[in-house]
Amino acid sequence: MARLLAFLLLVSPTPWSQAKEAAPAAADPALEQRVMTLAAELRCLVCQNQTIADSNAPLAEDLRNQVREKMRQGSSDSQIIDFMVERYGDFVLYRPPVKATTLLLWFGPLLLLAAGFVVLVRRVLRRRPAQDLEINASERKRAAELLAGNEAERR
Repeated sequence: MARLLAFLLLVSPTPWSQAKEAAPAAADPALEQRVMTLAAELRCLVCQNQTIADSNAPLAEDLRNQVREKMRQGSSDSQIIDFMVERYGDFVLYRPPVKATTLLLWFGPLLLLAAGFVVLVRRVLRRRPAQDLEINASERKRAAELLAGNEAERR
């Protein structure tokens, strides 16, 4: 057992000793910074709740490479965004513009919240008021008889 433990202690640091620093994605750090800034504006089509800058999905990596290649070719940020929107639609934008086709996307949650509030208010207002708990003389007499019967059974 001691030999196994000694062997594991000797072997376990081996992967860390062979680790290297990641190679930069672009030789030009300014270009890479520009790519990541623009990638933060584009939605990952696989993850849908992450930008392509944050996502590790293969499609996000391909999209970052497309952005990088377009920048190397001299395209401006707006030209690259227009290319992506033309190819994938407004959904590729992390903050899509407010227009007729995206109104539900922008205001849908607010409409659902308002509808829920209306339903809640209607239910509360339609509730019947609590009925009076007053009992009449015959009900009092019946209750007294039942209580008297229970006391007699206990003795």
